[in-house]
Amino acid sequence: MNYYLFLLEVHCNVYITQVSAAVFRQTVTYSKMVCLSGLHKMLSGFDDKSAYALCTFAYFSGNSDDKVQLFRGRTDGHIVSPRGPPDFGWDPCFEPTGYHQTYAEMKKEQKNAISHRSRALHALKEYFDSQTDRH
Repeated sequence: MNYYLFLLEVHCNVYITQVSAAVFRQTVTYSKMVCLSGLHKMLSGFDDKSAYALCTFAYFSGNSDDKVQLFRGRTDGHIVSPRGPPDFGWDPCFEPTGYHQTYAEMKKEQKNAISHRSRALHALKEYFDSQTDRH
């Protein structure tokens, strides 16, 4: 059986609970610049700095009768003052719930084990595994 993975959009962003989506979508476009220059400061007027990182992968089988399948991964956390290397977007200012390190401070293996991307890919893998089991 052949599978085709069409990444219609790989959408990975961080969303802040207290800020409207319309305002934050603009911010996400410049996430690295904003994070390092003060995303946490932008939230200083809010008590709740909770946020979540969300990644969505899309799969389409290539069969016109099939629907596009979406696979989402989410990691809850909160926005903090930037810590760690500024190598990847908003990683320095996102601290996952239950951890005392930002994504940027974590070892790659640790981050990859809990990240929104890995959770979305895990959901995609489970889907493929279930399809293989059916054939």
